[in-house]
Amino acid sequence: MHAQHPTPLYTTAALREVETLAQAAIARDGGLPLMERAGQAAAEAALGMLGDPGGSVLVLAGPGNNGGDALVAARRLRAAFVPVDVVLDADPGRLPPDARAAFDAWIAAGGTVHEAIPSDGRWPLVIDGLFGIGLKRPPSGLFAERIEAIARLAARGSQVLALDVPSGLDADTGQAQGRAVEATRTLTFLALKPGLLTADGPDHCGALALADLGVDVPALRPPSGHALDARQLDGLRPPRRRNSHKGSHGSVGVIGGAPGMVGAALLAGRAALLAGAGRVILGLVDEQGPVVDPLQPELMLRRWHELPRLDALTTLAVGPGLGDLPESHAALGWALASALPLVVDADGLNLVARDAGLRAALAARPAPTVLTPHPAEAARLLGIGTDAVQADRIGSATALASMFRAGVVLKGQGSVTALPDGQWFIHRTGNPGMASAGMGDVLTGLVASLLAQGVHLPVALTGAVTLHGAAGDAVSAGHGVPEGLAGLTASEVALRCRLLLARGGKAR
Repeated sequence: MHAQHPTPLYTTAALREVETLAQAAIARDGGLPLMERAGQAAAEAALGMLGDPGGSVLVLAGPGNNGGDALVAARRLRAAFVPVDVVLDADPGRLPPDARAAFDAWIAAGGTVHEAIPSDGRWPLVIDGLFGIGLKRPPSGLFAERIEAIARLAARGSQVLALDVPSGLDADTGQAQGRAVEATRTLTFLALKPGLLTADGPDHCGALALADLGVDVPALRPPSGHALDARQLDGLRPPRRRNSHKGSHGSVGVIGGAPGMVGAALLAGRAALLAGAGRVILGLVDEQGPVVDPLQPELMLRRWHELPRLDALTTLAVGPGLGDLPESHAALGWALASALPLVVDADGLNLVARDAGLRAALAARPAPTVLTPHPAEAARLLGIGTDAVQADRIGSATALASMFRAGVVLKGQGSVTALPDGQWFIHRTGNPGMASAGMGDVLTGLVASLLAQGVHLPVALTGAVTLHGAAGDAVSAGHGVPEGLAGLTASEVALRCRLLLARGGKAR
């Protein structure tokens, strides 16, 4: 996971610091102001979207610096002989200084502004410059009407270019604040923002592009977090010496499989084997469960109470299909008390959320621990509503990591992983086709397998989440549906994980 550097992510507060430092450096060196650079980048993106034969552009400019970027873009497009209609929803006299300068330059270049969107206009492209990164409440009044107008124009065939962030989207959390612009393309400035990659962000951004405006942002301030994609898979697969055997590559114990839910444990165990664990032993809660997996006979099937007598286990995973029986509680209690690296998922998390003793045991574990909640499970652990978790996915993941001194992956669109030291990551692999039963069980098996093979927790966790999503993407793309194959199964994803690990993440 070190062959490619992860992509820096910056929160709004961090970007405010970066902007201040960059503007000071530009003033010292006499370079082109950031707003001029952003507007030029936006104009170039607009020209690319217009293509040939081109056409006119509607520019919607708001009351802040995002509106100033849009005004610069309008001036640059006009200079390129592109017909431009500008609607300015602000009092020019109350614009911030840089945006006011952009307005004055637009007027000096012969431009005009409309107070309303011309009713008879037809524009192949609309530029959304209403709001930037600072919006924290739903747009209302005139601005809500503008967003609705953009949606109507898009429905009639207009492309939409959002500047920095689609208006109405929270740049930090990815929450759509009421109605938000759904862009064809988003050109974001200086650095990627977490809200573009998680929660509602990807549904509103369209194709996402970054214009760094010639600023070395990490040199001015360390990133708030990082984004990971399939490039980070190179080097994830642990190297193997020729002189090795199954015991050299770890033994995973999977505890789960209550009556009616044995399949969850089987999926986790199969994934652990496919990801390279030397052997995998399932400890089933169901006393009447199968004794062999006919599709994966390499798995060793036992009853859960047999696992404590085994001395060869190197990692545990507990939760897939665990249920809520007395045996489930006993199995989870033993797993939490063990000195082995542990992955807790599904019913394991739900039992912890309801039992103060189990919560204390989880938080007190000295061994490496990973939690893999979906939003509802995270909400139960945090004692809040699922909507509150989704409203701040990064905050929720980091809170859990701190609370339980564990690595955490908050699953969902733009899965967030967090570490106890405060580091967090957003994963750019995965697609909506993966919203199907068993996917979480496969992920649990992947994490456990990498831990068993000696991969350190931060890399095992982030690597498994990235691998899981990349495999789903590869299967979907192989069927000609790169946006996500409906009907994609967890078993298909597990099989592709093995291939991606062997190829260093390359989907060829």
